[in-house]
Amino acid sequence: MITNYNKEFTDYLLDIYGQVEFTPTHGVGARLYDDNNRMVIDFMAGIAVNALGYSHPVLIEALTKQANKIWHCSNIMVNQPAVELAKLLVTNSCCHKAFFCNSGTEANEAALKLARRYGLKSAGSNKKTIVSFNNSFHGRTLFAVSVGGQHKYSEDFAPLPAGIEHGIFNDLSSADELINENTAAVIVEPIQAEGGVIPATVEFLQHLRKLCDKYNAILIFDEVQTGIGRTGKLFAYQHYQVEPDIITLAKALGGGFPIGAILVKDKFAHGFDIGSHGTTFGGNPLACSVGLATVQIINQPKFLNDVNVKAQKFTEYLQQLNDEFKLYQEIRGRGLLIGAELNQAHQNKAKQLMVNGFKYGVASLIASPNVSRFTPPLVIKDEDIELGFTRFRLALQEFSKS
Repeated sequence: MITNYNKEFTDYLLDIYGQVEFTPTHGVGARLYDDNNRMVIDFMAGIAVNALGYSHPVLIEALTKQANKIWHCSNIMVNQPAVELAKLLVTNSCCHKAFFCNSGTEANEAALKLARRYGLKSAGSNKKTIVSFNNSFHGRTLFAVSVGGQHKYSEDFAPLPAGIEHGIFNDLSSADELINENTAAVIVEPIQAEGGVIPATVEFLQHLRKLCDKYNAILIFDEVQTGIGRTGKLFAYQHYQVEPDIITLAKALGGGFPIGAILVKDKFAHGFDIGSHGTTFGGNPLACSVGLATVQIINQPKFLNDVNVKAQKFTEYLQQLNDEFKLYQEIRGRGLLIGAELNQAHQNKAKQLMVNGFKYGVASLIASPNVSRFTPPLVIKDEDIELGFTRFRLALQEFSKS
C-alpha cells in the first residue's frame, strides 16, 4: 500500500515548507526516485548540499566504517575524524583553526558571537556593531535572521537583537558610511545565493577588506552555500584575491550529512576560549568522517576543473532555452551556483516554474520570487544535464503559455 506522505506530513509536522508533490525514497548520482519509481533529475542537490549526489560509495563507506566504531562522544574528548577534517580544511584555506557545529545557521551564529566577544575583549563594550548587507541571508536563529538583510524573514520575531546595521550590497560608499571603529564584524556572502544568486564584485570585497583592516574589524565570509567546490574552487574567496578572517561553512561540507564549521585566523581565534561557546553534537565522529571523505574527493584539481566545465555546459543549455522562450532577463552566478532572473512580464512566478519542473521530472529551486536557482550535484553527468534540460524545456513551454 502506498502511503500519502504529503497528507501525513501536514497531519503530524509543522507545515512551514510548502512541499511539492514528490516524495523521494532513494537516489543515485543526480537521479531521485519516489515509491512509484518515478525519476526526477536533480538540479537542486538538497539546496547545494548533496555535492556528490546520492548513494556515493565513498561516503557510504566512510559513514558505515565510522558507525561501526563510535557515533558520538563528548567534546571534552578529542575525536580523530574531527582533527583530520579540521587539518584538511585549515591547510587548504587562509585560516588556522576550526570549530565544528551542525548547520550553516550555527556556523554564522558562532562566527558572530566570536566577533562580538573579540571586540569586547580587545577594544571595550562599544566595539559591537555587526555590519551586513541588504538582500543577504545568514540563517534562521534570531541573531542570524536579524543579521540577514531580508526583512521578510525577521519582521514577525521582534524585538530583534540590537547593534546590527545593513548596507547596500556592492556599494562602496555604503560600506564607508557604516564601517567604523565601533564595528566588530562585517559579514558578507561572496555570492548572495538566497537573495537571487548575485555575485559580489571584486572591488567591493577588496574594499571591505581594507575597511576591516583599518578599523580592526573581523571580515566574515559566509560560504555556507558557495564553499566546498560549488563555484569551481574549494572556497569562493579564492576567486577574489581577498582573504577573510572567518569562513563559515555547511551544506556541501558533509555531502548530505549535517555539519557546519567556522574557520578562523589565529589573530581572532582567542575570541573564544574554554567555556565561551559550545555544542553537544557539533564535530561528532560520524559527521566529520563523512565530511573528511567529501572534502578529499572535491579538493582535487581535476574535480574542480570538471565543475567549471559542467557549469559552462549548464549555462549554455539554459541560454539556448532562453533564446527560445525569452523568459529570463539575466543568467548569472559562478560554477554550479546559477541564477536566472525572470523578465518583467513574469515577475513573482519563479515558484510556479519550479512546480512545473517537478511535473516534468526535473527539480530546481528559487532564489527569490523572481529567480530560478540551479545547484545540481557537482558530480552530475553530461547525459543527466541534457536530460534535465530536455525536461525543463517542457516546463518552460507550459510556463510561457500561462
